[in-house]
Amino acid sequence: MSALYVLVIVSVCVAGLFLAAFIWCVKNNQYEDQKGASMRILYDDDFEQEIYK
Repeated sequence: MSALYVLVIVSVCVAGLFLAAFIWCVKNNQYEDQKGASMRILYDDDFEQEIYK
């Protein structure tokens, strides 16, 4: 039973670390560029230029 208490405490600490990392990312504008590289990878400029020639 004591192992369960340790696992609960460790899991709460890990969840707190992930929450702190998420808050840090939001405060430092890591999610500012919503149409950046993640959207540019979906569009192939060379392919579009060949189609519309």
